[in-house]
Amino acid sequence: MITRSEVHETNKMIEDSNLDVRTITMGINLMDCADADIDKFNEKVYQKITTCAKDLVKVGDELAKQFGVPVVHKRISVTPIAIAAAGCQTDSYVSVAHTLDRAAKAVGVNFIGGFSALVQKGCTKADEILINSIPQALKETEVVCSSVNIGTSRNGLNMDAVKKMGEVIKETAELTKEQDCLGCAKLVVFCNAVEDNPFMAGAFHGVGEKDCVINVGVSGPGVVKKALEEVHDADFETLCETVKRTAFKITRVGQLIAQEASKRLNVPFGIIDLSLAPTPLIGDSIAEIFQEMGLEEAGAPGTTAALAILNDNVKKGGVMASSYVGGLSGAFIPVSEDHGMIVAAEKGALTLEKLEAMTCVCSVGLDMIAVPGDTSPATLSGIIADEAAIGMINNKTTAVRLIPVIGKKVGQTVEFGGLLGYAPIMPVNTYSCERFINRGGRIPAPIHSFKN
Repeated sequence: MITRSEVHETNKMIEDSNLDVRTITMGINLMDCADADIDKFNEKVYQKITTCAKDLVKVGDELAKQFGVPVVHKRISVTPIAIAAAGCQTDSYVSVAHTLDRAAKAVGVNFIGGFSALVQKGCTKADEILINSIPQALKETEVVCSSVNIGTSRNGLNMDAVKKMGEVIKETAELTKEQDCLGCAKLVVFCNAVEDNPFMAGAFHGVGEKDCVINVGVSGPGVVKKALEEVHDADFETLCETVKRTAFKITRVGQLIAQEASKRLNVPFGIIDLSLAPTPLIGDSIAEIFQEMGLEEAGAPGTTAALAILNDNVKKGGVMASSYVGGLSGAFIPVSEDHGMIVAAEKGALTLEKLEAMTCVCSVGLDMIAVPGDTSPATLSGIIADEAAIGMINNKTTAVRLIPVIGKKVGQTVEFGGLLGYAPIMPVNTYSCERFINRGGRIPAPIHSFKN
């Protein structure tokens, strides 16, 4: 039972603190579209997506109007194309990316994810075709997002794939340099990717999911910051309790929207992802939460501890509000999408090395990091390997979304627009790791993976 005071409190969070439902994401299984003829496969994919998601945007808009809660994005995730299209007799999946783009635009969603491959233990022929298709696909489409999972705690790290993804990122940057290398902003490299993530660019519909499902991602960094202002100099126990209670309230809003969306679309409800996903707006920033906790800037000593507090208590509060919390759930730290992170990076308070340390306790990893355009593919692969190792050893999801901006150097900025924001070009350690990356093969799983 929702009380009058809870309704009033929620309205205040929306009006004053940028509370929103960041995304309603419909996951769609494409396995039944399999066909040896890629043209027939594309036709089946288009028909299934446009049939399943025909009312997604309309329902999202209706819910936002009825409940007064902004529903910022309506999105689609599909079965990883390297799996769904494995039976096609072809040497390129670029046409599939075009089909996904066309279907997404037909139903009016913001993004569609799932141009993906899962290669943690090795590559099939279809995986190789998918990965080789990524640069051209991201150049020629607008709303398609791509991801590749190169490792897990159970299987170790596929270092051949790590090397390849450094090259793919660099090629994608070159092909989309006229748009400030925007293609790379739609490409994520994962370790321990989850099957029910509603957030882009890494969303895909896992093979263990139902045929069609609704996942909802809520977001409220501004709400948490506002709540912490009320306990400005309180001790850590009070701080933690405040974050936990606030996360509970945020998740309840998402639960309401998710259940209503599921009912109206006649699609099963999957999970609530209660990640605190920032935007470039002032007052909607993870870095500003750190400042309210007592840090001068994000990146100051104590930042990793502050992020650990935030991430843990967001999860604790969220799981009390919904029985189906999933996805990534916690706190995101994308540099270009967070006003406070941008400022900290521009000042030099926040470095790539400090961000890497923070990813040990955050929900994702090195996200939306702009680096010099002359960064070598081997260096990009080395950064991916470092981040994947953190995920593998700590049994958590980590991801890398690096953007080598062709023609730009440290000290310059790149503008992506919208929720992608803008970013300063961050310095990268220029000592070579090429011989390390060129070893190839697979890094074995850590000893704690053997839990059976």
